[in-house]
Amino acid sequence: MMNGFFGDEDALFFEIELIASDGLELPVDALFDTGFSAWLAINNQDLDALGWTYIKQQPMFTARGEAEFELYLGKVIFGGQEYDIPVHVGEGLTEVLLGRQWLTTKRLVVDMPSLELTLG
Repeated sequence: MMNGFFGDEDALFFEIELIASDGLELPVDALFDTGFSAWLAINNQDLDALGWTYIKQQPMFTARGEAEFELYLGKVIFGGQEYDIPVHVGEGLTEVLLGRQWLTTKRLVVDMPSLELTLG
């Protein structure tokens, strides 16, 4: 089970590690976005240091309308486990985003009165 923390305006954050192709582990605070249907999204500027493998272009509907994302094969450590996952890379993302696909294998508990935030 992985503990998270509440950010500004009760945003849901979890610390994960992005693993670069050379094995370097980069810890980041990732925002859990229940409106994002995939696994992970990062800003295109963050991609340069990671050296991940390009897969294809993929259109997605966002709050701003349809947008083009590049899809990469990424490696992350989440809750102490390593995962190879598709990562959406686009412009204008201000946070690393975790999406709803994590809920296919993990249970999200959000209890704001007791400040409990877990995913596991």
